[in-house]
Amino acid sequence: MTAVSRYRQFVRAAIVAIAIAMGLYHMWVIAFGSPEAIVFRGTHLLFAVVLVFLLYRWKAADVDGPIDDAQRTADSRLPTVSDYVLLVLAAAPIIYLLVNYEYVVTRIYYIDELTFMDKVMGVLMIVMVLEATRRVIGWALPITAIVFLIYGLFIARLEPERLIDQLFMTTEGIFGIPLSVSAAYVMIFVLFGSFMERTGTGQLFMDFAMSLTGHSAGGPGKVAVVSSSLFGTISGSAVANVMVDGPISIPLMKRSGFPAHFAAGVESTASTGGQIMPPIMGAAAFVMAEFLSVSYAQVVIWALLPAILFYVSCFAAVHFEAKRRGLVGLPRSELPRLGVVIRERGHLFIPVLCILAIMYSGYSAPMAALVGTLACFPVALLRKSTRGHVTLANIVDAFVEGAKNALGVATACACAGIVIGVVTLSGLGIVFSQFVVGLAKDTLLIALILTMCAGIVLGMGMPTTPAYIIMTALLVPAIIKLGVIAPAAHMFAFYFAVLSAITPPVALAVYAAAGLAKADLWASGWAALKIGAAGFIVPFMLIYEPALLMIGTWPAIITAFFTASFGILLFAAGLHGYFITAANAWQRVLLIVGGLLLIDPGLITDTIGAVTAAVVIAVQLMTRRQQTLQQKAPAQ
Repeated sequence: MTAVSRYRQFVRAAIVAIAIAMGLYHMWVIAFGSPEAIVFRGTHLLFAVVLVFLLYRWKAADVDGPIDDAQRTADSRLPTVSDYVLLVLAAAPIIYLLVNYEYVVTRIYYIDELTFMDKVMGVLMIVMVLEATRRVIGWALPITAIVFLIYGLFIARLEPERLIDQLFMTTEGIFGIPLSVSAAYVMIFVLFGSFMERTGTGQLFMDFAMSLTGHSAGGPGKVAVVSSSLFGTISGSAVANVMVDGPISIPLMKRSGFPAHFAAGVESTASTGGQIMPPIMGAAAFVMAEFLSVSYAQVVIWALLPAILFYVSCFAAVHFEAKRRGLVGLPRSELPRLGVVIRERGHLFIPVLCILAIMYSGYSAPMAALVGTLACFPVALLRKSTRGHVTLANIVDAFVEGAKNALGVATACACAGIVIGVVTLSGLGIVFSQFVVGLAKDTLLIALILTMCAGIVLGMGMPTTPAYIIMTALLVPAIIKLGVIAPAAHMFAFYFAVLSAITPPVALAVYAAAGLAKADLWASGWAALKIGAAGFIVPFMLIYEPALLMIGTWPAIITAFFTASFGILLFAAGLHGYFITAANAWQRVLLIVGGLLLIDPGLITDTIGAVTAAVVIAVQLMTRRQQTLQQKAPAQ
């Protein structure tokens, strides 16, 4: 064995040991109680930066996007001396805080002067967080943080010592709420997803979706919608969902007659919805729970109906496009049978059910995720069909993949903490809110459009979580000031941070799906926008009709959901040119207008929308009857 091979084995063993230690540490904390904030968050970040500098080189790997949106593999090159030096420099400030914990928590920040070593370690921590984030998710977020630091130092004229104090020595900066969410929630849920993936749950989701919808019109497209919504349970990442689901669903869609660009659009849109689909949403949902001081279960309740509406839109788009093109489903002989799927692999749903049962029994979301994680491999032992997944190597790989997939969120949250620290200390949030309110001239719709654009632009360059965090600091207070309730305002920001994954020109999920489909990027992006169009409308609905967040009386909630669902069906039908039968230009316009009126809350708009829909439905029923008679005439 050569020296290089021995070195490679040593590095691999070190990564495995640290990843397992990271996973076990977080499990132990959930089971037996969390240490003090600085200790817990600092240890979480310590594990993360050590793994980052072992896995990622100075020059970022050539990949299609951030780790929050793709389960990337690290650069295969081995760590160099400079990587080890940076590893030590990144770890030193955190170890400094842990060793001097009593001093850190007993000093009065902003009043007690920082020592020379405090300043050195503070600057070092900021620089190393920026570099670690750059290595994992690219330049966008570090550059954003640098811009905010420049603003704080040279425009807001913050004292450098006070800024270092805020960012490094308190829980209002790098070790703030975003990193707390990464440590307490994201790590265990990412680990749960990794454990589920290693027990063969991905195949269960695909077979389950195939058996349910594969035979219907446009069946493979509907399979992509159903399976991608399920994949959101094990990965709150759009591109990761595309890369797992797409290699199976996209060829099936193309084979059934869908154009390549439409297949890419379906897969990217359905996969993007995984971040907004309960019971396990993207990392930003956990941040939202912390910001609003509510349980994660409450966020799930708020998110449920909007997520259903999003997938109703996707499902309807596939159905109407398939009917317009005259496409049929796959032969039943080629599809797995639902009974067989449930009998052979259905038990793999048990960990998800465990999470739901425990969470809604009053226990914390991390505790529920811990139980679900620990249940994965024992549950796989219940059937011979999945027993082969239960090996020591698979369990070790689950820990390693879970730790790797958490790195992007951990570093992004630490880097976002720099932005939050500057915003808090400088009062920029208040200034920006006043600016947005002034620009909107007290018109809520304009403020919402500005927030939407900001969310899409931020989401183009960085993962959903930091994009949402920055929007929460700068824009959400403005729309709350204009009278929007806090849950609706936060969900609005969350949605548009997520939807950037399918919004050209930088649409990471579309890039991934178009690559798999060998389709044109712009055509795929346009198809994704059409398929997910309702997703851009749903957030506005939440603002004007909180009943869709299940806030209000049950009659109001049921009425709002029913009219919105029907409106979204009409809207999708208008966009894709088919409802009961093919729609001509004026019918498409009426379907779109009627759909929007039904989506818009209010008795008058609902009535006008229903009448408009009734006109189109009546005409289409007559048209279909005439077509049926014409088809029968030659036969007679």
